[in-house]
Amino acid sequence: MRNWKISARLGAAFGIVLLLMATGLVIGIAGLQDIAAGVAPELAWRIGSAQKLMAGFGLAALLAGVGCSVWLARSIMQPLGEAIFIAETVASGDLSKEFETERGGDFGRLLRGMGEMEDTLTDVVTRIKASTDSIVVASGQIAAGNQELSSRTEEQASSLEQTAASMEELTSTVKQNADNARQANQLALSASEVAVKGGSVVGQVVDTMASINASSRKIVDIIGVIDGIAFQTNILALNAAVEAARAGEQGRGFAVVASEVRSLAQRSAAAAKEIKGLIDDSVGKVDVGSALVGEAGKTMEEIVSGVKRVTDIIGEITAASHEQAQGIEQVNQAIAQMDQVTQQNAALVEEAAAAAQSLQQQADSLSQVVATFKLDDDEEDGLAAAPPRPAPVQARVVQPMQPARRALAAATQRKPAAAIAGASAVSGDWETF
Repeated sequence: MRNWKISARLGAAFGIVLLLMATGLVIGIAGLQDIAAGVAPELAWRIGSAQKLMAGFGLAALLAGVGCSVWLARSIMQPLGEAIFIAETVASGDLSKEFETERGGDFGRLLRGMGEMEDTLTDVVTRIKASTDSIVVASGQIAAGNQELSSRTEEQASSLEQTAASMEELTSTVKQNADNARQANQLALSASEVAVKGGSVVGQVVDTMASINASSRKIVDIIGVIDGIAFQTNILALNAAVEAARAGEQGRGFAVVASEVRSLAQRSAAAAKEIKGLIDDSVGKVDVGSALVGEAGKTMEEIVSGVKRVTDIIGEITAASHEQAQGIEQVNQAIAQMDQVTQQNAALVEEAAAAAQSLQQQADSLSQVVATFKLDDDEEDGLAAAPPRPAPVQARVVQPMQPARRALAAATQRKPAAAIAGASAVSGDWETF
C-alpha cells in the first residue's frame, strides 16, 4: 500500500512538471496565433505549420515524460518496496522468511544489508532463545533444589534443637552422677579411714588377748607351783604325824599341829586345783577368743583392702564422670554452635531460594520477550533437539565435627549477600525455629 502511495506521489510530481511544460507550450502556441493574425497569409501558413509541429513535439515530449516517470517510479519503488517489506517483516518479529537480495546498484546493496541484518538478528535471537531456555530450566532446577534444601535444613535445624535439648538433659544427669560419685568417693574415703581405725583397734584387741593368754598361762604355772607346795606340805604334815605318833605322849601337840597343817595343805591343794580348772577354762576361752579375734583381724584387713579398692574404683568413676561431664559439655556447645550455623544456613538458603525464584521469573519474562520472534522450523527443531544441560555440581567434602567453631566464626564474619528483587519479602517471613 505504501509502494502505491509513493508511486502516486512521484507520478503526480512528474505530471505537474509535464503540465507546466504543456501550459508553456499552449501559451507559446497562443502567442504565435496572435502574431500570425497580423502577418501575411503565407507567413501565417508557416506559423500554423510550426504550431502543429510544436504541438506534435509537445505531445511526444508529454508521452515521453509520462513513460519516463512510470519507468523511474518502478525502478525506484520496487527495490524500495522490497526493502520496506523486509524491514516491516523483521519489525513484526518474523525471522523465518528468506528474501531475494540479488540485485545490482545501491538498492542491491541496501537489500543485501537488510538481508545480512536479518541473518545476524536471527542468529542473535536463536542464541538468546537457547540461552533463555537453558536459564529457565537451570533456574527451575535451582529453585526446586533450594526449596528442597530449605526444607531439609529446617528439618535438620529442628533435629539439632531436639538434640541440643536432649544433650542438656544428659549433661545435667551426668553432672548429678558426677556429684553423687564425688559424695560416694568421700563416703568411701571416710569408710576406709573407719575401717583402718577398726583394723588397728582389732589389732590392739588381738595383742591384748595375747597378753591375757600369756598372763593366764603364767597364773597356771603359779597355781601349779602352789599345788606342788601344798602337796609337799601334805607329805611333810604326814611325816610329822608319823613322827608324832612315834613320840607318843610328848608328840601329841605336834601331831595336832601337823594335822591342822595337813588339813590346810589339803584345802590349799583343793583350792589350787579348782583355781587351775577355772584358769584352764579361762585360758581355753581366751584361746578361742584369740582365734576369733585373729579371724576378725584378718576379716578387718580384708574389709580395709576391699574398702580401699572400692575407694579407688569410686575415685576412678568420679574422675571418669567428671571427664564425661566436660566432654558432654563440649558436645553440647558444639551442637549449639551447629544449631546457630544451621539457622544462618537456613536463612541463606531461603534468600537463595528467593533469588532463584526471582531469576526464574526474569527468565520467564525474557523467554516471553524472545517468543515474540518467529524463527525457522529447522532452527527451532535444533533448539528442541539439544536440551540444556545443567552445570555439574562440585561435591563438597564433609568436614569433621571438630572445627565447628571455625565454621561458626566464618559464618558469623561473612556478610550475607543481598537478595535481588523479591528476596527481601520472602526472607522477612523467615521464622527462627
